Amino acid sequence: MSVSYRQPGVVLTDRRFTVPLDHDDPAGETIELYAREVVASGKAHQDDLPWLVHLAGGPGFGAMRPIGRQAWLDRALREYRVLLLDQRGTGASTPATRQTLPLRGGPAAQAEYLTHFRADSIVRDCEAIRREVTGGAPWTVHGQSFGGFCAVTYLSLAPEGLETALITGGLPSLDAHADDVYRAAYPRVERKVAAHYARYPQDVARARRIADHLLTHDVTLPGGYRLTVEAFQSLGILLGTGDGSHRLHHLLADAFVRTPHGFELSDAFQEQVQNLLSYAGRPLYALVHEAIYGQGERPTAWSAERVRAEFPQFDAARSLAGDAPLLFTGETVHPWMFDCDPALRPLRETAELLAARTGWRPLYDPARLAANEVPVAAAVYHDDMYVDTAHSLRTARAIRGLRTWVTDEFEHDGVRVAGPRVLDRLLALARDEI
Repeated sequence: MSVSYRQPGVVLTDRRFTVPLDHDDPAGETIELYAREVVASGKAHQDDLPWLVHLAGGPGFGAMRPIGRQAWLDRALREYRVLLLDQRGTGASTPATRQTLPLRGGPAAQAEYLTHFRADSIVRDCEAIRREVTGGAPWTVHGQSFGGFCAVTYLSLAPEGLETALITGGLPSLDAHADDVYRAAYPRVERKVAAHYARYPQDVARARRIADHLLTHDVTLPGGYRLTVEAFQSLGILLGTGDGSHRLHHLLADAFVRTPHGFELSDAFQEQVQNLLSYAGRPLYALVHEAIYGQGERPTAWSAERVRAEFPQFDAARSLAGDAPLLFTGETVHPWMFDCDPALRPLRETAELLAARTGWRPLYDPARLAANEVPVAAAVYHDDMYVDTAHSLRTARAIRGLRTWVTDEFEHDGVRVAGPRVLDRLLALARDEI
């Protein structure tokens, strides 16, 4: 039974759907999807509103939990009824975590189960629920980051279900292996770190001091996370957002406190780092992050870890042995995370099996994309730390009719910080109004 309630300016309805775990076996096991329907208060009884389904970033992140007409929602609600979908395994949909995955059996069964949590399954979920939500009418998809990857898969697998596709920071390479993705990523991350240190030169010494402390001390955070120097470096994931450099600066500034035993990492610093690094709320991100690039027989095989070895400037011990600034890392998943993070430790063998897996299905159909007839507009953020700009522009040229807005005004989270402007621009592009 659907439940409706109100927030300032909107009416929200909780909706639940049952879909096959494996869409190739529609009579087999099912899972539940949760979505939140959002409509402007004055249009709640307007039955002819078109629909927009929002696919969040990740993988492994649930949809936004709105408070009124936040961010891009304000623009969307002027003309759409919006469905905020918790993609399978995330949010309030059937979960996939260290607590629930053992219900599947051992690591091999868990890994097999998780092969159904990629973009192709998410798109088929959307098609299954679209018929119930819209009565069969096509809808608009807005894909942010990984949600944009899903939107390109949607254009490949089921373009008949789409009225329009709007993509923000999420045009994937159609054929790059994970190794190609990370070889392009590490130099971008290095540029972001250099820009951070140019803004906050005092952070060079602060980061080196923390790294040196971690190389000489065993530190376990309050929630059980083992803070190694590599884990500390991974805080660089913040640098891909509009306010991330400032947040990292404030975090580094208050790292140490004097105690009877000398200087130690403060409780406040440790608590913040625990919250930033723990995957307790999003374990799928770590489990299937590299699998989102899997196509064909070649395994991903811990790509980010292997490729990092090609960039020795990221080695903390080497930096500290000289006078080079410590380099942070970005949006990468490594096998040591499954040792450091108590939310991931029970899933280490499952992750190893996914990393070794071959025979991944194709996620994109270049021929179908080249013949695309769905209006598509994409915001490409210049030097986006999370998604390679060159890869995105190459894909943009491969999708017939796609229009791009390339901008350096925003980082990867542009649709969050300036949502109405970003969505307005994309809608105008898709409609050939500009």
